[in-house]
Amino acid sequence: MIFSRITGTGHYAPERVLTNADLEKMVDTSDEWIRSRSGIERRHIAADDETTADQAEPACRRAMEAAGVGPEDIDFLIVGTTTPDLVFPNVGCILQDRLDIHGCAAMSVETACSSFIYALSIADKYIRAGEAKCALVVGAETLSRIVDWTDRSTCVLFGDGAGAVVLQADDSTGILSTHLRADGRYRDILTSTGGVSQQNPPDNLRAGYNLVMAGNEVFKVAVKSMGRIAEEALRVNDIEQSELDWLIPHQANLRIIQAIAKRMELPMEKVIVTLQEYGNTSAASIPMALDIAVRDGRVQRDQLLMFVAFGGGLTWGSALLRY
Repeated sequence: MIFSRITGTGHYAPERVLTNADLEKMVDTSDEWIRSRSGIERRHIAADDETTADQAEPACRRAMEAAGVGPEDIDFLIVGTTTPDLVFPNVGCILQDRLDIHGCAAMSVETACSSFIYALSIADKYIRAGEAKCALVVGAETLSRIVDWTDRSTCVLFGDGAGAVVLQADDSTGILSTHLRADGRYRDILTSTGGVSQQNPPDNLRAGYNLVMAGNEVFKVAVKSMGRIAEEALRVNDIEQSELDWLIPHQANLRIIQAIAKRMELPMEKVIVTLQEYGNTSAASIPMALDIAVRDGRVQRDQLLMFVAFGGGLTWGSALLRY
């Protein structure tokens, strides 16, 4: 049986840091208000000329270096993002050129904060089917471009960044299963206010478009959906929660993370949390958190990890793997 195993990780965060104290000067908020409701202390914001692909490139290079692979080894490239550089070419193609990778399939998926899990699942299927042996899977975002910086309920939550993993075929262990779900009935509780194909795209594009969220509703649906899909992954693989070494959730909000851990009967000591430094980086949050935990020594080889994410659409997903 062929598995796909993570053999290298990498991440990148922009140089500019926006603290809660900085936000106090921009909107009617406070450091205490932000920390108590989200757990976030600061976030990184892309430079004016820095794009999603610009952030993804160094994350990819670090993941490839960690895996000991070169451009010639990559035979599948997929990026999860909500904030692509362009409508086309997709971010996968832009990265492919930047990294000197040629000829393999390169694509992007847009399922909001679940995009990395969706991308990971697709790459896993390609490897299991024998269509690829070495895949580069990326989550990258420039959310600062679509945040309404006058809306204190949302602008305090989000940051920019990128994370990447290299997946390689392995005949012993790796990703045990991935699980993806969506329900468009809930689209309006986490959405954006514009897009390219709406009635007056020139006006929309000139005005920009913003992220809109009904926070209380998102909290309830997020906890329930992520809890259920994490439990599904454990059940399918006949594994108990207590066997997990680490839960690495989407870094949306500390209260959501704590509620998921409580539902799964996991102590917070077994949960990787990075949002205090980076905020909610959407599709980038899980691969960024993974790389940080790998490089600081918390995540070790052969440990059992659970990824779980939730995003606009609504979409959600989980991945259970032996690292």
